[in-house]
Amino acid sequence: MIAYIFFGGVTTVVNIGVFAGLDAIHWNYQLANVVAWFLSVLVAYLTNKVWVFSSHYTTFKAFIVEFTKFYIFRALTLIIDVIIMYVGVSLLHWNAILVKVIDNVIVIIVNYVFSKWYIFKKVK
Repeated sequence: MIAYIFFGGVTTVVNIGVFAGLDAIHWNYQLANVVAWFLSVLVAYLTNKVWVFSSHYTTFKAFIVEFTKFYIFRALTLIIDVIIMYVGVSLLHWNAILVKVIDNVIVIIVNYVFSKWYIFKKVK
């Protein structure tokens, strides 16, 4: 859990940092959100696989299955992410960075559940 929180923090910094950088140069907030998502998911996969869940596969097929499951479940939380950003920024007219921070808290919790129970589940 501590490793997940630490590397979740690293992933969050990447996500918010990339988003804030693109927001500062006036990118569309949803496009900036998707670019930030893509880069942070790559960081999340690598750190979760190696240091959080110590996932080891023995074949290339097992790697592809794990990687695909990771991105599919992360894509589900991207949908949550996009909806939260739309409601916060477009409908409520809140600050995009503030909405992104709130959004990240919710997405991190959902991602943990998916990672723990479905993606890096220990095979018996």
